[in-house]
Amino acid sequence: MESERSEEYRMIRRMVRDFAEKEIAPRAEEIDATDQFPDDLFRRMGQLGILGLPFPEEYGGSGGDYTSLVIALEEIARVSGTMAIVLDAHTSLCCEPIYLYGTEEQKRKYLVPLAQGLKIGAFGLTEPQAGSDAGATRTRAVRDGDEWVINGQKTFITNGSIADVLVVTAKTDPEAGTRGISSFIVEKGTPGFTPGRDEEKMGLRGSVTSQLFFEDCRIPAGNLLGKENEGFKQFLRTLDAGRVAISAMALGLAQGAFERALAYAKERQQFGQPIANFQAVQWMLAESATDIDAARLMIYRAAKMRQEGKRFTKEAAMAKLFATQVSERVCWKALQVHGGYGYVREYEVERMYRDQRLCAIGEGTNEIQRIVIARHLLRE
Repeated sequence: MESERSEEYRMIRRMVRDFAEKEIAPRAEEIDATDQFPDDLFRRMGQLGILGLPFPEEYGGSGGDYTSLVIALEEIARVSGTMAIVLDAHTSLCCEPIYLYGTEEQKRKYLVPLAQGLKIGAFGLTEPQAGSDAGATRTRAVRDGDEWVINGQKTFITNGSIADVLVVTAKTDPEAGTRGISSFIVEKGTPGFTPGRDEEKMGLRGSVTSQLFFEDCRIPAGNLLGKENEGFKQFLRTLDAGRVAISAMALGLAQGAFERALAYAKERQQFGQPIANFQAVQWMLAESATDIDAARLMIYRAAKMRQEGKRFTKEAAMAKLFATQVSERVCWKALQVHGGYGYVREYEVERMYRDQRLCAIGEGTNEIQRIVIARHLLRE
């Protein structure tokens, strides 16, 4: 984590933490209870430069790097998993592939307003029959003169129905398997593109998770992102970075739950003394603190490898697997320390326990991470 940019990272952490504690935290419970997308907080993240942290200023960004985004995700998740997943889907999954594979014209047209928070982004990969097996996508895109015609369906798309700009995958050569998938930029309001229902979720309430439908949806030929039939390679790289991002989100949730458990253990009196005096509670706190430190080191190692241009697929999968397991353990222990109070909505650890569950599913389930890790180990 230490580098020549350490002071810059500390400044980013202070800025994001200040924003999160002053503007997000007071509304986190309300957002969860009402399940309403906090558009004003999203726009505020754009004004502060958080949405464009890893992108150059010429594209509306803040001139930071991927570690900067990881820091922001950790700090925001510390108070609200909802706002963290919104940031993850927007910046890591939508903006990132446009920055990596987009033409200069596409970056100017789409990335600049996305990075500034003037538009909301989403990434359309998952389908009803193509979840962990993303290569089994059935959405089709057929070239017709100066247009591509898209037909198909997506599901579980974060920011889906409210997105202004979406990066969507589709088969362009059905006979070529994973080598016949391409990526496209689709704008809100395009004829033939219809958002479906928003899902009712266990956690991360307030974030929008939607179905998307494409029926003879015509987009300009220039909205092909990158090269034709290279979409599979593109989204594998996108997901590698996305796994580091969701690991940071899991870490932030764990940190937030731990801090609340630590404070509660010092205040809660039983048998005439604070429960922090009891060894059973002390051990839960000690194990949680150790887990969090270990997860943080793994996450920031993967982020550093990514921005140095090194291969980090295995390290990203390891960070995602471990950090999400840590988040579940820490949030469980935090709830346990709170006892009966941890089970009621008045205490934030209840919400954090629900919110962390998605982290072991999104960006590739933890079962898939084990496969990715094993494959790399066996090749070494």
